[in-house]
Amino acid sequence: FSLTGQPNAMGGREAGGMATLLPGHREPGNAAHRAEIARLWGVGALPEAPGKTAVELFDALREGRIKAVWSACTNPAHSMPDHVRVAEALAAAEFVVVQDTYRDTETARYADLLLPAAGWAEKDGTVTNSERRISRVRAAVPAPGEARADWRIATDFARALGRALGRDDAGRLFGFDRPEQIFDEHRATTVGRDLDIGGLSYALLESEGPQQWPFPAGARSGAARLYADGHFATASGRARFVAATHRPTAERTDARYPLHLITGRLRDQWHGMSRTGTVGRLYGHAPEPVLEMNAQDMAVRRIADGDLVCVRSRRVQLVLRARARDSLRAAQLFLPMHWGAQFMNGGGSNALTLSSVDPLSRQPELKHAAVQVERASYPWRLEAFAGGDALKRLEALRPLLARFPYAVCMLAGRDHELAVFRAAAEAPADDALVGALDAVLGLDGEADVMTYRDARRGVCKRVRIRDGRVTGARLTGETAARDWLLELVERQAAADTLRTWVLAPVSAPPAGATARGRIVCNCFDMAETELAERFAAGLTLAEVQQRHGCGTSCGSCLPELRRLAAQHGDPSQSRPAGAGVAA
Repeated sequence: FSLTGQPNAMGGREAGGMATLLPGHREPGNAAHRAEIARLWGVGALPEAPGKTAVELFDALREGRIKAVWSACTNPAHSMPDHVRVAEALAAAEFVVVQDTYRDTETARYADLLLPAAGWAEKDGTVTNSERRISRVRAAVPAPGEARADWRIATDFARALGRALGRDDAGRLFGFDRPEQIFDEHRATTVGRDLDIGGLSYALLESEGPQQWPFPAGARSGAARLYADGHFATASGRARFVAATHRPTAERTDARYPLHLITGRLRDQWHGMSRTGTVGRLYGHAPEPVLEMNAQDMAVRRIADGDLVCVRSRRVQLVLRARARDSLRAAQLFLPMHWGAQFMNGGGSNALTLSSVDPLSRQPELKHAAVQVERASYPWRLEAFAGGDALKRLEALRPLLARFPYAVCMLAGRDHELAVFRAAAEAPADDALVGALDAVLGLDGEADVMTYRDARRGVCKRVRIRDGRVTGARLTGETAARDWLLELVERQAAADTLRTWVLAPVSAPPAGATARGRIVCNCFDMAETELAERFAAGLTLAEVQQRHGCGTSCGSCLPELRRLAAQHGDPSQSRPAGAGVAA
């Protein structure tokens, strides 16, 4: 039996209890350390051999050497490399436990037992940030339904397992009734070590506020800087440097796979989107997964901006929309890691990556894979979107993703959220499949739906008008109006002046209407077209910020704001000759 998880001391789901049981900064396998912990726990000894790394764990699960797996606070069916092997491992397991706050993650599909866990704002405990500062946190809202804190789930399981095994010490070893007791035990394990927090307590954190570790007994404050005395946590007390020899990427490009795929993050999404993927406004800047390419590589392959492409690694292939990006070198591609099987057909970027690991850290090579790209020929297109209970609609759309060679589903909108489904294929989908899509989006009625059909050309369009407003649409066979029509539905625009346009095969909005396009500043809802107008009118970046606030809140849009301002001649954003570009 093996346990995999990601306790997060940076503000993730774990806010106390088990997150404090992370090992200290002592060399792994240290016999003295193991003996100290065994004495503290009152057990004979701890295992001498380390557990398996993540890649090793799933290899063993796939081969039957591990029979069961418990995944807590992580989503390996999305976050691990080479999805096919991970999926095979989870399918081969005799028993899979998934402990999470969300029931629709990729890993939850394999769960024999799904344990609802409390989320970040629903728990009591402590959290440590990246500057080693420990804060006391309390639940802001009660956990819904049967959801419980991770430490309580683990404690109750351990006690039940102890009873089943006839162990009479389970109650002593796991005799925790509140997170403070777990904090106290963790505190005891640190005494005398470089992360000594023997002087901390809940009472002190509550009265004095957050404190940095180390904070040994008798200290008046924590240490702002580690190892300032020149003494390090090694046997000699001296720092030890590891001279790592450069190793090229595990997977080399060749004539068949000539391109370097780089995976990474976007500013408005987080990990596998189990949380951020439920907020429509966070899709405004990047609505769907897009393969970014160097323009020269696109030209050689006769790929235009917005075309669908097939990207293949030595493991699988994905169909995505392509976009030119001038910051990529020749033979480089970029694909965000956030979108997975919940949002697209094919499993996302980590389906393409490989499970080779670094020899020291044992981290898999998630950032790179050798691939090939070619233009995909899928002439039949489908666009569908509708408001009203968008999250439920999105969940119902997901089973339809696998029915098309290219398909994505997402949310859109700010004040009025929409569920969006986008697909392409070689030939028109059958009526039953399109009908199922219409039913999910509430476009299957007749009383409030305008319909256009051209059977000879394979074109069919349906637009829902309810209470005098455009509230949903489905376009198949011809989708020229998708962008401006989507914006109309987002705004729930009045239909009186639009009835003659909503079914028309035009890519520009009706006279008097403008398409906003991509949102640059999510905090203050400023679109790229609106910002370009202001810069073109002679406003500087500082003036735009003063008038509209963009770039003054979270700041994540500032690099793009500066580029837009520089493109329109803002002298405050111009670089002197020879200056480099900040990363």
